[in-house]
Amino acid sequence: MDADPGRDDNREHRKRLRQKFLTAGMGAFHEYEVVELLLTFAIPRKNVKPQAKELLREFGSLKGIVDAEIGDLERIKGVGTESAIVIKFIRELATLYLKQKAKEKPQIACTSELLDFCKTAMGGKKDEEFCVIYLDAQNQIIEFETVQKGIANQAVVYPRQVLERALRMKASALILAHNHPSGHVRPSDADIRLTKTIQETARALDILIHDHIIIGENRFFSFREEGLMP
Repeated sequence: MDADPGRDDNREHRKRLRQKFLTAGMGAFHEYEVVELLLTFAIPRKNVKPQAKELLREFGSLKGIVDAEIGDLERIKGVGTESAIVIKFIRELATLYLKQKAKEKPQIACTSELLDFCKTAMGGKKDEEFCVIYLDAQNQIIEFETVQKGIANQAVVYPRQVLERALRMKASALILAHNHPSGHVRPSDADIRLTKTIQETARALDILIHDHIIIGENRFFSFREEGLMP
């Protein structure tokens, strides 16, 4: 049986993509080539450049692709469940990496590593999530937890739940963080009231609230930097 020249071409193209990454890194890639290389690990043999370009057309950017829901990814012709899982795995892997990197810092206040982690963990989410970073007396991270998930514009948070967890962890301080799926980062009146309630209750327990960070689309808002943390 004669060899399929198209399959051979695809094999050689995949080799060239991988060699390009090994020798020049991601900086030498067009954005569609980054997506294309990623898809080669989920889709064997066939040409995946059309799928890569279609994903970019549909979701606008690599970030948009990684932030997309699995069901939305699967709707792109030729992508399928395996590719969607690989794409979502990349996001979760990046989140875990940045979480561990932030926890390795000797001390934390509002470092770039922490912000990078918050942006990766919560940025681009369609629903609001409220997270807490628990710190020990040396401001080292004990744990980072999502304490509540909500709908598109609201996550119901109970201060008692947050502080009971802090006591169990023997935390000396907290950093609060949540996302605004709308992309706007200015705090709502409810955000300000919640922060004040948690701060006042925590003070009675001798627990400090260092900051409350709101994550939006490529932006963030720090209560402390904006003078909202007395």
